Amino acid sequence: MPLHPRPAVIDIHSHLLHSLDDGARSFDMSLEMARMALQSGTTDIVATPHANTQYNYDPDLISARIQELQGAVGDGIKIHRGCDFHLSVQNIQWALREPGRFSINGLRYLLVEFPEASIFHGVEQVFRSLKSVGLTPIVTHPERNAHLANDIPLLRRWVENGIPLQITAQSMLSAFGQEMAGWCLQVLKEGLVHFVASDAHDLVRRPPQLDQAWKFLAGQFGEQYAECLLNIHPRAVIEGQPMELRLFPPPQKQQRRWFHFGT
Repeated sequence: MPLHPRPAVIDIHSHLLHSLDDGARSFDMSLEMARMALQSGTTDIVATPHANTQYNYDPDLISARIQELQGAVGDGIKIHRGCDFHLSVQNIQWALREPGRFSINGLRYLLVEFPEASIFHGVEQVFRSLKSVGLTPIVTHPERNAHLANDIPLLRRWVENGIPLQITAQSMLSAFGQEMAGWCLQVLKEGLVHFVASDAHDLVRRPPQLDQAWKFLAGQFGEQYAECLLNIHPRAVIEGQPMELRLFPPPQKQQRRWFHFGT
């Protein structure tokens, strides 16, 4: 069995499955992406196809694709089912009727995607409705939404109300420009981020690798903080375990202090 380089990480957001959305285009590409993730230290990866007006979300087909890919890549990496959930009226109504349809492993956590150019009035009521049926929304890549990126007080309010944020590794690592990377560093310092994930779509521009994200976080804030964002919190998500969702600024690097994050 392949050995994972340490440290091991868990990736809660990827478009690993082929021919379902704008991610992997073929089974061979899916397999290469899974192998790339494994070789860079990922022990678990969540396949999160889009559910929006462009792409139909079919849980049975997704489960079949996961089974096929898992059989080919072996048990060195575990593939989980999830969804990149677009906040449309139809999706929201469906999620309220069937909370496990879109959530990660059919449990409590739901990745929520906003259009890159907007948000909509009443979203906080939608969050409350989703939470009322046992779902915890996780807001994905706020750095790529102009309205969210320009309203950090709104994001802070969401986090204070138990809505965690996930940023994309490549955004943090300057792949999409220094301005976006600087924004990511700012919200990390302010304690607004609970997860860093790959949002992998391919093998080059948005690859399924988190090893460099680990190095960056460990270098900036210490290894224990990197462990939190790339392993402890993601582990709670794939297992459907409760987390203490609150603001938590990273420890000061020079003091090497560790704040306990409840799970």
